[in-house]
Amino acid sequence: MMRSLLFVPGDSERKMEKAAASGADALILDLEDSVAPSRKIEARRLVAAFLSGADRGAGAPKLIVRVNALDTGLTDDDLAAVVAGAPHAILLPKAGSGADIQALSAAIAVEEAEAGLPDGAIRIHALITETAGGMLSAASFAGKSARLSALAWGAEDLAADIGASSNKDERGRYTDVFRLARSLTILAAAHAGVDAIDTVFTNFRDPDGLDAECRAAVRDGFSGKMAIHPDQVDVINAAFTPAPADVERAVRILALFAAAGPDAGVLSLDGKMIDRPHLRQAERVARRAGLEPGALPVQD
Repeated sequence: MMRSLLFVPGDSERKMEKAAASGADALILDLEDSVAPSRKIEARRLVAAFLSGADRGAGAPKLIVRVNALDTGLTDDDLAAVVAGAPHAILLPKAGSGADIQALSAAIAVEEAEAGLPDGAIRIHALITETAGGMLSAASFAGKSARLSALAWGAEDLAADIGASSNKDERGRYTDVFRLARSLTILAAAHAGVDAIDTVFTNFRDPDGLDAECRAAVRDGFSGKMAIHPDQVDVINAAFTPAPADVERAVRILALFAAAGPDAGVLSLDGKMIDRPHLRQAERVARRAGLEPGALPVQD
C-alpha cells in the first residue's frame, strides 16, 4: 500500500534522511527536476549510497527513484548508478507511450542482471501526462511490461509542453485540459490494472486545500498521492486510509466470496445483493487498508 509518495531531492543526504522519518509510505528519490545539471553525478552517488544503507524492514518506506526522461540521454547512467541498490521501483517522467515502458524495462533488466538481482524485481511507475504525446497515448501503457505497477499524472510539465500560462483558473481549479489529464490517468491505470497516483498539491502551507484534494482523489479512484513536503504526509495518509466501517464491510464481502468459491456470482450481505463489482471495490479497500489476502477471514 502506497498512500503517500514523498519527493526528495537526490542531491541532499540530509533531506533524504529526514524524509525517511516522515511517515511516508514511499520516498521518491529524485534525479530529475529537483537536481541541477551540475549536480546530477553527485545525486546519483548520494542516492546509490542511501539505497545501500536504507532500512528495508517492516514499516520502512518503499524507495522509488525518479530517473531523467528517456530523451535526455541521462537515463542509462541513472540506472547504472541506482539499480544495484535494489529500489522498489523506477519512476519514469515524461513517459510518451507504452514503447517507453518497454525500453525502460529492457534497460532495467540489463542492470538487474549485472547486479545479480532477480529479473523483474524492480517495478516501474510512470508519469504519463507531462507531455501532450503521453496524454494522447494513455491507452498504450497497458500490457507493455509486467513491471508496470502505477501510473501518475503531473500538471506542471504539461503546462510548459502545451504553452499554458497556468494550469488553474481564477478560482484555483484545474482547467479543462488538466482535468482531462487527471481523468485519463485514472482510466489508463484501470485499463492497465495498476494503481493510479494523484499529482502533487503545490501549496504545502494549505493543509485544508490538500485534504480536500485528497478526498476528491479517493472518491474518484486514486490509490495514493505524491507529496512535495514532509508536512503533507500525515494529511495524505489520513485521507487515503479507509474508515474502519468501510474496512469491516470489505472484509465481510471478501470472506463471503471466498467461502462461495470461484464461481460465485450474486450473493447477499445485510439483505442487499452484492456481485463482482462489489468484490473488486472491496479488494481495493482492503489493499488501501494494508490487508494481505491470505490474512482475511473466511465466512462460515
